[in-house]
Amino acid sequence: MALGINQISALSGQFVGLVLGGLPSALDSGLRAQGVPPDVAHHAASLPPVSTVFSALLGVNPVQTLLGPTGVLDTLPAHNRAVLTGKEFFPHLISAPFHHGLVIVFATAAGMGLLAATASLLRGGPAMRAVTAEAKPPQIRAGSGRSS
Repeated sequence: MALGINQISALSGQFVGLVLGGLPSALDSGLRAQGVPPDVAHHAASLPPVSTVFSALLGVNPVQTLLGPTGVLDTLPAHNRAVLTGKEFFPHLISAPFHHGLVIVFATAAGMGLLAATASLLRGGPAMRAVTAEAKPPQIRAGSGRSS
């Protein structure tokens, strides 16, 4: 049982990695498109994507959090600053890589389910195991009290 749980934990980590794998490049190109200097965009994109998405789920604008301390937001034109810190930039930015990752994860999970179903079919049903168990009844030797 513990081995199965460990495998599931490792696999779920891989699934999260697949889902969020395209986020750094999308964040880098999206920030550059809004006038963020390449070195700052690269640094923001190199941070762990899980923390960026988690902050977005908590309602915190991750772009404001990523770029605020650098002072870059203050140097950008008002329109670009409004786009970056608005409520639509980050969700639109992550939607394509997130969708791509989900497709990969669900296709992999479906394939693993089919593989497990095939293995289960090849194993034989409960009736097959019951017949083989009944085929050889235990023999009791006289006087020993044990079965062989």
